[in-house]
Amino acid sequence: MKRQKSIPTGEHPYRCDVCDKTFRSKSVLNIHHRVHTGGRPYRCDMCDKTFASKSNLNVHHRVHTGECPYRCDMCNKTFKRLGSLKVHRRVHTGEHPYRCDVCNKTFNNKTNLTIHQRVHTGEHPYRCDVCNKTFSNKTNLMVHQRVHTGERPYRCDVCNKTFSNKPNLTVHQRVHTGERPYRCDECNKTFKQLESLKVHQRVHTGERPYRCDECKKTFKQVESLKVHQRVHTGERPYRCDVCNKTFSNKTNLTIHQRVHTGERPYCCDVCSKTFSRKDILKRHLLSCCKQHS
Repeated sequence: MKRQKSIPTGEHPYRCDVCDKTFRSKSVLNIHHRVHTGGRPYRCDMCDKTFASKSNLNVHHRVHTGECPYRCDMCNKTFKRLGSLKVHRRVHTGEHPYRCDVCNKTFNNKTNLTIHQRVHTGEHPYRCDVCNKTFSNKTNLMVHQRVHTGERPYRCDVCNKTFSNKPNLTVHQRVHTGERPYRCDECNKTFKQLESLKVHQRVHTGERPYRCDECKKTFKQVESLKVHQRVHTGERPYRCDVCNKTFSNKTNLTIHQRVHTGERPYCCDVCSKTFSRKDILKRHLLSCCKQHS
């Protein structure tokens, strides 16, 4: 049989007639065609999941075997794919080879760049088949779907509280560890979450980026804007299960419920009198401190 002439490195003579992408070999082109045809001829004999190429099936098998043959020589973390190891190494090198051509933000892998670019394009290609909410990436869709399924696969090993995603578990665990890794460089106040630090920094900058389109009032947090907008809409989504009184925000409902429970969580350090609301305690302290001064 006549041996096929080797193809010089870098040359891509095989072209897809659907999308014009080019390839070094005909076999790789044939595998690529399955992107367009939907062909997935390789089936996992453990879970029946199908794949377009044998190499992807081999990598998938490691989900069942637990095999992670690729090890980082810096931190010993292991990976199922060589490509995942290469991307991971950039954590140590600081390399961010992928740049957004709109805002110049850089990323250590192409997938994150693609997802980021949807901030600019507004593209939300992933849709929830229950409520039709759309998302810019598949992971966010999967996490969202747990709202409908009730799945909370992440469990705190201290108090057994469960969460629908790992970041929320990580933040929660700081309740137990006391860790507050985010520090304000203006006043040194620390926070459990980066988002909380960003909101706090607006105290110093005066930034109020969220504006009500009805009355032009501005707010530091988007949640504060949402609560405020109920002044205009009349919406009161929080209902007391004892007397059916309704409220525009959860905080006011919580305070109201103390009428029924008798809870008075705020205590005066001077006279030990207790109060159901913090603002009432503050007013009390003004007169109480004068009497005992």
